Amino acid sequence: MFRFTIGRMRTIGGKPVSEAQVDAWVAEAEAGYDVEVLRRRGRPGRGALPSQVIPVRLTTDELAALEAKARHENVNRSEAIRKALDAWVSVA
Repeated sequence: MFRFTIGRMRTIGGKPVSEAQVDAWVAEAEAGYDVEVLRRRGRPGRGALPSQVIPVRLTTDELAALEAKARHENVNRSEAIRKALDAWVSVA
């Protein structure tokens, strides 16, 4: 919540926020929000269920090899790891 003090203007991101703007935000919040319309935050999902984050320790050489392969394949490190994992688990 913003608190206004006489002689001092509050800011957001270095820009002044007027009391009228705060009043408008309050009125908007009190009217309620449609949850379906609200902007989603975070990374997009990869499937129907939430993904799991798995930390992995790599040596300097392993990381360099991963980054080189990712650059060669024109993908990021995570996608390179997913591709390698998919290829590994797909072998019968």
